Amino acid sequence: MAKHLRIVGLVQGVGYRASFERQALTLKLSGWVRNRADGSVEALVRGSPDAIEKIVAWARRGPPAAQVRDVAITDIEDEVVPEEGFDVLPTH
Repeated sequence: MAKHLRIVGLVQGVGYRASFERQALTLKLSGWVRNRADGSVEALVRGSPDAIEKIVAWARRGPPAAQVRDVAITDIEDEVVPEEGFDVLPTH
């Protein structure tokens, strides 16, 4: 299972990407996370349905300094996301 997440709110400059990466690795998810030029954070994640559900729940809260307003979730093909590894990518 794979999902695209777009997280909106106060999510840049608060350690969101690093915290997201730690959560993803703990949940054995693969994919990536990056800041967007519009101030949002974007992520692609691949893993078990249970792990995806947990990362989405975490994304709605974020790290302590974040103020998440919305998380848009889109289903994507598994093949779009690598089977292994998780990266923090440059801002897009």
